[in-house]
Amino acid sequence: MSENEKKPRPQDKWDAKAGLVSKTFKLDKKTVEEYQVACKKAGVAMGPQLAKLMRAFIEETNRE
Repeated sequence: MSENEKKPRPQDKWDAKAGLVSKTFKLDKKTVEEYQVACKKAGVAMGPQLAKLMRAFIEETNRE
């Protein structure tokens, strides 16, 4: 393994098997902070709620 290659972690193997990927987005700080507060208030995790919002947007777009 070259020094530029990262050693796979057990979590990476699990993520790949589960079909999970990590994404990085740049978002307005105020929006992110408000989203975090709203998720906490609703008692939901941020990631799954974001995925739910993304699915709703995809379905809405595909209906058009």
